[in-house]
Amino acid sequence: MQKFANPTVFLKLANALLPWVWLVTLLLFAFGLYGALVTSPPDYQQGETVRIMYVHVPAAWMAMFTYGLMAFASAIALIFRHPLADAAAKTAAPLGAMFCFLALATGSLWGKPMWGTWWVWDARLTSMFVLMLLYLGYIAIWQSLDDPHRAASLARIMALVGALNLPIIKFSVEWWNTLHQPASVFKMGGPAIDSSMLWPLLFMALAYTSLFVALHLHALRTEIASRKLRQARLSAIRTS
Repeated sequence: MQKFANPTVFLKLANALLPWVWLVTLLLFAFGLYGALVTSPPDYQQGETVRIMYVHVPAAWMAMFTYGLMAFASAIALIFRHPLADAAAKTAAPLGAMFCFLALATGSLWGKPMWGTWWVWDARLTSMFVLMLLYLGYIAIWQSLDDPHRAASLARIMALVGALNLPIIKFSVEWWNTLHQPASVFKMGGPAIDSSMLWPLLFMALAYTSLFVALHLHALRTEIASRKLRQARLSAIRTS
């Protein structure tokens, strides 16, 4: 994997993969949305409102996954000084914030008919809101500091410290009394959700993941180009 630390090698790989990733993304969304909107039945309690699940749940999964990826990349950057690790974390943050906002917004839409209110400060919702603040804080560090080395150092620390919130989100429904139901897909003994709903949900989760990969590769290409341009400008200033 060390050879992919070379930006030129990485760009060649990204350029070769992107068309295929976009194709897979479109196919997964087509299958997932067809299952979510056409073949899956309404819930016996929630009715048609349950279809929000196919947008909300994968968005929440991806919000957590993306922050975990940022923390992992930050650790790699801190320990091994991998030249693309900070870029990977930096470019993942806006995507994670997008997924987190989507999860919060759709959760609010789902909560109104189910709970009778748009928002409650239960443990799961509060910890997801904290995750959104962590994303915004991480992005703000990169945006507000002119020195990229100092920004990278502070961003690594924030990503690693903020990762402590991920197990809180995951286990909040078990540790505290919340309105959210316990895990029904990834649990001991197998999923507690009917297969007619499970498969569209899994297709949507894969579609979200593939979309993240495609957008992340695009963002990384842009970040690498931006860094090359910055280095060229600095070199021009030094030689002038």
